[in-house]
Amino acid sequence: MNILWDPDPTAVERYRFALGANTQALDSSGMVSRAIHDNPQIQQLVIGADVPLDQACQLAETTRLERPELGVILLRTRVDVTALSQALRAGVREVVSADDHTAIADALRRSRDLTSKLAGHAAGGNVKEGRVVTVFSAKGGVGKTTLSTNTAVHLAHSGLRTLLVDLDLSFGDVAISLQLVPTQSVYDAVSMSGHLDEDALRSIVVTHEESGLDVLCAPNDPGDADRIPVPTVTELLKIARRYYDYVIVDTPPSFTEHVLAAIDISDSLVLIATLDIPAVKNLRVAIDTLDMIGSPKDARIIVLNRADAKVGLRPEDVEAAIKTPIAVNIPNSLTVPASVNRGVAIVLDEPKAAVAAAIKTLVDSHIRTAHAEEPSADGSPAPAPAPRKSLFRGRK
Repeated sequence: MNILWDPDPTAVERYRFALGANTQALDSSGMVSRAIHDNPQIQQLVIGADVPLDQACQLAETTRLERPELGVILLRTRVDVTALSQALRAGVREVVSADDHTAIADALRRSRDLTSKLAGHAAGGNVKEGRVVTVFSAKGGVGKTTLSTNTAVHLAHSGLRTLLVDLDLSFGDVAISLQLVPTQSVYDAVSMSGHLDEDALRSIVVTHEESGLDVLCAPNDPGDADRIPVPTVTELLKIARRYYDYVIVDTPPSFTEHVLAAIDISDSLVLIATLDIPAVKNLRVAIDTLDMIGSPKDARIIVLNRADAKVGLRPEDVEAAIKTPIAVNIPNSLTVPASVNRGVAIVLDEPKAAVAAAIKTLVDSHIRTAHAEEPSADGSPAPAPAPRKSLFRGRK
C-alpha cells in the first residue's frame, strides 16, 4: 500500500497513473505519521511537490528511524542539487520530477523491490555478505575496463545482484563503455559519508537495463577525484557488499590510495596483462608490490588478454617472468573493439564468441568457484575465513 502526502486534494488523481489504485492520499504530516505507525501494510510514502522541502526531509528522517524498510520518494517541480543532497541525507530513496509520471512509476517499482529485499534480509537473520572483486593492471590499454564491465554484466545477467564501481576517479570509462548517462557518481557519496546505507547507495547508481547491472560511475570532473576521501571509498564498498552478491571494482593503472583501499577489502584480485614487454614488466612489479604490502597470494587471478597474438611472446614466457600461473587466456578478437565502440557488452552481444567464452570461464570457474561456500564434513556451513590484515596497517 502507498501513501501520498500532498496538501492538494487533486494530487492523488494527478498521480493516479504513476502510483496505482492502491494509494491513500493524506494532507498533513501528522496524519501520515499516524498512518505509518498504525498500519504496517504501508510500504511506500510518496511526498508531493507541494510539501515544503524542510517538512518533507523532517518526516523522512523520522520515518527512517521508525520504519527503516519503508520507502520514501520525493516529488519536486524542479530537481536541483541542493534539494537532492538534503533529501538523500534525510533518508529519501529517490527524488523525481513531479511532471514525469513514468519516472515516478519506475522509482516506485524500484523502491518496492528494495523494500522486499530489506524485509527478506530481516526475516533471514544473519545474511552472507557479497564479494568484492577488484580488477587491476599497472599498465593502461590492456583491456581492463572491458574485462571489468563484461565480468559484471555476465554476473548480473546470470541473476546475481551485481554492482560495478568505476574507481578510475579521474578518467573512468565504464559509463561510456555501457552507453550509460549517469547523473550521480562516486563523488555524490562524499556528502553522505558516515551515513551511507542501501537507500543512499541506490540513489547514486544507474542501472544497465540489458543486464540488470547496477553501476556507480566515476565523476565527470577529473578534479573531483582529489575531493573523494579514501574512507568514503572503504565505507561505500563495505555497504555495497551487504546488499549485492558481487561488487566488481574497475581501477586506474596505478596503486592510488583509493585502489589500495579497494584491494584491502577485496576477496579476489584480478590482475590483467597482454603479450608485450611493458605490460609483463608492470605485472611483475604489481605482483612484487602486492607481496610487499601483504596482499594474499591466493586471492589473485591472473588473466592474459589477447593471449594468441603473434608478437614473439608466448603465455608460457609470461608465466616464467611473473612466476605465477595464468588462470585464463583471453583470445584476440576484432569484435571486442567493435563492441566497445557501440557501447555493448560482448558477453551479451556475441555470447558464443571465444572472447565471451573466456570471460565466462573467468567468472564461472574462478571468481564464483573461489567464493562458493563448501559445507563442512558434518554438513554445516564452513566457518568464515579469518579476517585479513589491513594493507594500511603500519603505513604512513
